[in-house]
Formats: sequence, C-alpha cells, structure tokens
Amino acid sequence: MWPLRPRRTRAGSGRLTRALVVLAVVLALCAGGFLLLPSGRHLIEDTRDKLGKAKAVTPSRVTATAQLAGHPARDSVDGLSNRYWAVSGPGASVTYTFGRPFRLVDLIITNGASKSAEKYAREARALRIDAEVTSGDGDVRHKEFSLSDKPGPQTIQMGISDVTTIRLTLNAPTGLARGRHIALAEVEFFQRA
Repeated sequence: MWPLRPRRTRAGSGRLTRALVVLAVVLALCAGGFLLLPSGRHLIEDTRDKLGKAKAVTPSRVTATAQLAGHPARDSVDGLSNRYWAVSGPGASVTYTFGRPFRLVDLIITNGASKSAEKYAREARALRIDAEVTSGDGDVRHKEFSLSDKPGPQTIQMGISDVTTIRLTLNAPTGLARGRHIALAEVEFFQRA
C-alpha cells in the first residue's frame, strides 16, 4: 500500500543536508575559480586576440649585438623587404624597445635577404630564432621558434601582455658560406586594436 500513500516526514528534515551541499558546491566553485584564474584569464585574452583585429606597432629603438656595414639592425623594421639586417655568424641578437607597453598578438618575420626567391637564396638565413620578451614589470618570457627555409613572411602567434622590449637571437643558420652572411629582411609587430 505504500506507493499509493504519501510518506509522512517531519517538518524541516533534509534542509540542513541540502544547505550543506549547496554551501560545499559554492565553496568548490570559488576555490576552483581562484585556482584557475590565471588559466581563465589567459583563455579570455587568447579569445580576444583571435576575435579582434591587429594593428602594427613600430619600435622606438633598435639595437644589435652585431651588424655588417651597409646592413644595420634598423633595416629589419624599415617596412621594406629589399633591405635587411646582416650579421657574420649565428648568436647575434637584435633588441626592439617600444615607447609604451602593449599586448603582442603576432610577430611576422621575413627571413633572408628578401621575399623574392632569387634574392632570398643569395644569403644565409636563420632557421631558429630565440625570443626574449620583457614586460613592463620586468617579467621575462623565453620562446623559441623554427622558421621555414622559404622566402616570404612567416607569422608567429605570441599572445604576451605588457610587452616593452623584445630580443631576437638568430640561430641554426643555413646557407652560410665564405662571402655570405645571415640576413633578416623584416620583423613586424602587431598589437590588438
């Protein structure tokens, strides 16, 4: 007969248990949100990078550890791919300093002496670049990326906030021989618009 007859319960029974379960769930969500906040913030910034438009940023100062006569480091950000920064061997670096901190979304590198295939093959190129990105608060992040051995621009997604300086070190050269040098035609920096 029990399925037909409603069960009698005492008033208030189970309320304390339900309240404790709700409280435990709320505390678990708060703790999870607190522990996952950096990851969550990173996910939000990456989504904004992908959905937003990017605009070019020009460095205010360019310095290099080495450069050959007629091919200064400043040529790597002059907007022309027929002039380039040149060094005699691997391990040379160029540092780009910016006037104000910004969110670095993309880095576009035109490797070699030019984006023209004929001129590209005339000089050596770096197939690996080590990047050291410094933020306004002094935090330094290291990234290493490989470049394809082909003429033309290559895009590297960065997604780093509050960038003030970027140092690029050329490594793993190809085509380096007597009378040739390592060339880097153009480096472009983009921030979220």
